Amino acid sequence: MTPTEVPEAELEVDLGAILANWRDLCARHGAAVAGVVKADGYGLGAAPVARALAGGGCRHFFVAQWAEGMALRAALGDGPMIAVLGGFPPGADAGAGLTPVLNTPQDIAAWGNVAATPAGTILHLDTGMERLGLTRAERAALAPGALDRLGLRYVMTHLACADDPAHPLNALQAARFAEAAGAFPGIPRSFANSAGLFLGPDFASALARPGCALYGINPTPGHPNPMRQVMRLTVPVLQVRRVAAGTPVGYGATWVAKRDSMVATIAAGYADGYLRALSSQGTGIVAGRPVPLVGRVSMDLITLDVTDAPDLRPGDRVEMIGPSQTADEVAALAGTIGYEVLTSLGARYRRRYLPA
Repeated sequence: MTPTEVPEAELEVDLGAILANWRDLCARHGAAVAGVVKADGYGLGAAPVARALAGGGCRHFFVAQWAEGMALRAALGDGPMIAVLGGFPPGADAGAGLTPVLNTPQDIAAWGNVAATPAGTILHLDTGMERLGLTRAERAALAPGALDRLGLRYVMTHLACADDPAHPLNALQAARFAEAAGAFPGIPRSFANSAGLFLGPDFASALARPGCALYGINPTPGHPNPMRQVMRLTVPVLQVRRVAAGTPVGYGATWVAKRDSMVATIAAGYADGYLRALSSQGTGIVAGRPVPLVGRVSMDLITLDVTDAPDLRPGDRVEMIGPSQTADEVAALAGTIGYEVLTSLGARYRRRYLPA
């Protein structure tokens, strides 16, 4: 590290790998595939991810919230569909051309009073998630003509258990969706999420909505990951210290050196989304070799036992998530899922994007 180099953690995002994952999912689906870029593109940057996908031919995007949709429209310009899964009131997009997902009878009533919906709407039918979407009773109670002025682009539902192919709710939701969507002849359907794309032809539709698979999370848990890895988090070493056997390290003195050790302190912590649950569980990768995280993850710092990596020096970088230990693998150590690991990645990381 030169005297003027600032020791920042770096999040490297391979936009080409994300685009390749999208193309693989398109080939698998055989129909249109959207890009789900909610939660700031699963923590990797919604704008650069969406631009890369749009440059490769993606014309449909989904976000969770109105503000995400407005920011994405500013990033993409006119053209692609940007649907907001949580919906928004008529006029809130101020002409940005966002497509609301209608989840409740109240949504339908509000949008039914609008003279024109140039960006169209999407109707969400609940088939077993028991979260958002019209229930069977709510669909039956709709007044005749309630949907006539909504400019429906798609009817959609959301799978609850797609990551467990043997779960009986998958087939039940497929049957329920086929029945419910049949009441909307001529309206295209949107069905499969990432894992749903691997469930077979009963889950195909006019528009799939993968999220996690685009970002390298395994959509087929328990089986080899078919997706490319897309990110690498490296963190600079601030200090390497000799610690005598019997010496505790970190908050709470939860780790005590069993031998004379070398302990490296690196510049990231739970404020950067490296989960505190990884205390004494996580590992770093130094020159292809794992080194254990020792003691507690603190707000801004992590300590690693680098006794077996004697060449490590301040300014060197340690891989904390990446090809050598994926987000799914880090999540397993923390007792969570890869989605949480990615979406927790902090704003303090310097982001570097490899071109698509």
